[in-house]
Amino acid sequence: MATLNEHIVSSYEDELTTLARMISEMGGMVEEEIIRSADALVKLDHDEAKAIRAADKRVDEMQQRINDMAVSIIARRQPMAADLRMVVTSIQVANDLERTGDMAKQLAKRALQIETLGLAPKFYNGVKHMTQLVAGQLKAALDAYAARDSAAAVEVCKRDDEVDALHTSLFRELLTYMMEDPRNITQCTHLLFCTKSLERVGDHATNIAEAAYYLETGRHLSADDSARAKR
Repeated sequence: MATLNEHIVSSYEDELTTLARMISEMGGMVEEEIIRSADALVKLDHDEAKAIRAADKRVDEMQQRINDMAVSIIARRQPMAADLRMVVTSIQVANDLERTGDMAKQLAKRALQIETLGLAPKFYNGVKHMTQLVAGQLKAALDAYAARDSAAAVEVCKRDDEVDALHTSLFRELLTYMMEDPRNITQCTHLLFCTKSLERVGDHATNIAEAAYYLETGRHLSADDSARAKR
C-alpha cells in the first residue's frame, strides 16, 4: 500500500511539473512571436508576417492542451491550497498568453496591409523600444510565475506605467504625421492599432504577474498593493 501511495504522489507531482513546463513552453513561443512580428512590421517583411500568422495555431493548440490537463487534474486529483492555485492560475496564464499571441498575429496582419513606411526613424525606434519593454515585461512575469516570486511579480507591475507612457507618446506622434500630410492617414491608422496591440501585451504581462502574486501568497494583488508598487 505504501508503494502504491508513493506511486500516486509521484504521478501527481509529475503532472504538476508537466503543467508548469507547458506554461513555460507556451510563454517562450509567445515571446518569440511578439519580437518577430514587431520586426516584420518595421521591416515590412511580408513573408515573415505570413509565417507568424500561420504559427499562431500552435499557440491556440497549446492553450487547449493546458486547459484540458488542468481540468483533468482538478477532476481526478482534487488538489488543495497551493496546488489548487497553481492549477487554476495555469488556466488564467494560458489565456493571457493566447491573447498575447493574438496581439502578435494582429501585428503581422497589419504588416501585410502596409505597402510602404515613410515616417521618421524616431517612430520606428520607439516601436522597437516598446517591443523590448513589453517582451521584457512578459518574460519577467513568466519568470515570477515559474519561481512563485511575489516580489518579482510586483516589480513587473511597476513597469506598466512606462509602457503606457510610451504608447501615449507614439499615439501623439502618429496623429501629428496624419495632420501634417493626409497621405499618411492609411499607414498611420494601421500603426495606431499596432502600438495598441503592443500596449495590450503589457497588460497581459501584468495579468500574469498578478497570477504569480496570487500563486505564492494566496491573495489577489489589491489596488492598494498596485499603487504602492508604482511609487
